[in-house]
Amino acid sequence: MKKRIPFIFGFVLLTGIEVIIGIFFRDGFIRNYLGDIIIEWVIYCFVRIIVPDKLNSYILASGIMIFSFAVEFMQKIHIVDILGINNVFLRILIGTSFSVKDIYCYIAGTVTEVIFIFLYNKKAVRI
Repeated sequence: MKKRIPFIFGFVLLTGIEVIIGIFFRDGFIRNYLGDIIIEWVIYCFVRIIVPDKLNSYILASGIMIFSFAVEFMQKIHIVDILGINNVFLRILIGTSFSVKDIYCYIAGTVTEVIFIFLYNKKAVRI
């Protein structure tokens, strides 16, 4: 449980930031780009809560990025329409519009994750 605490804290904090972005920012850099970068971190923290050290951190970060790509490409084929999803919350959660810029944001989010993981591991080795 002790290893999960930082990830629980990170998940709650970052999810709160995502909600604030969703409520208060309608357009611009923060809504369109920063939110997509942060969502990579949210998903990473969530998975780490469930499996704190069973997966290699770098592989996990890469897997989350691939998952994000898959979701983005499902948006391109309008998966919510194909599946007939009319629930507003689910449509927002899955997304309804494809953008190549989102792919770049997922890459940026993953790169910052990997840098943080590297720095954290480097610090942990010294202790």
